[in-house]
Amino acid sequence: MTKDAAGTPPAKAGERERGIDRVLQLFEYLHHHRQPIRIGALAKGLNAPRSTIYNLVNALVEGGLLEIVDDEGRVFFGKTIYLYGSHYMRENELVRRGREAVDRLSRETGETAELCMLQNGRYTIIHMCQGDRTFRISSAIGLQIPIPWTASGRLLLAHLDADEIRTLIRDEDRVLPDGREVETEEFLSSVAEARRNGYCTTVGLIDAFTMCIAAPIYGASGKVEATICFVVPKETPEARTKELIALLLQTGRALSVRPE
Repeated sequence: MTKDAAGTPPAKAGERERGIDRVLQLFEYLHHHRQPIRIGALAKGLNAPRSTIYNLVNALVEGGLLEIVDDEGRVFFGKTIYLYGSHYMRENELVRRGREAVDRLSRETGETAELCMLQNGRYTIIHMCQGDRTFRISSAIGLQIPIPWTASGRLLLAHLDADEIRTLIRDEDRVLPDGREVETEEFLSSVAEARRNGYCTTVGLIDAFTMCIAAPIYGASGKVEATICFVVPKETPEARTKELIALLLQTGRALSVRPE
């Protein structure tokens, strides 16, 4: 058996794969937790041995992927993760141009604007810019939301057939924050309507006070790769809503690789 310079036998392929899986689970947990956490609580959240998580965290801290942020030993993402992300934002043309478009739309309209994509089967806010209304919209970069709660989610599924959508959407994802349930057939109908219209609006789903207006951004495959949207008060007048839809459609076409 070969050994490394320290005389330690190399890890077997299965052990390496399990180690990679554990790192991915740890990163995903921190992403959803959205704030620093003690290592013991992290181990409990991952249902993993404390010693395993301590060793893993120490290795990731040495690599700059995690950082110990305070005297209590809480950990969170490190500077290396930030640098990786900054390279992605700089080199991914859609994200780079989409961020610029979101900032411009928010500045020109005074409304909260977002760039959204799917990640791990959930609607994810890639970039947002808060509007200047005194009424503040609850929104944050990196926030992941069940697809049926959003206008963008309906557009992002527009290339799928009904059976594919049924397979993708979990029952718990159809339960809104206030306990109401989005019926499967109702959701399928709204996806089809978004496909026909080329845009989508939803009112009072995530909360009782907001309306989401979304337009598609098409990728090279012809599928909706991302959406650009406004989140506005639900009392927004119809004329204003139409104006915002037109702005989103124009921007979505400009950002699309293959405008539809």
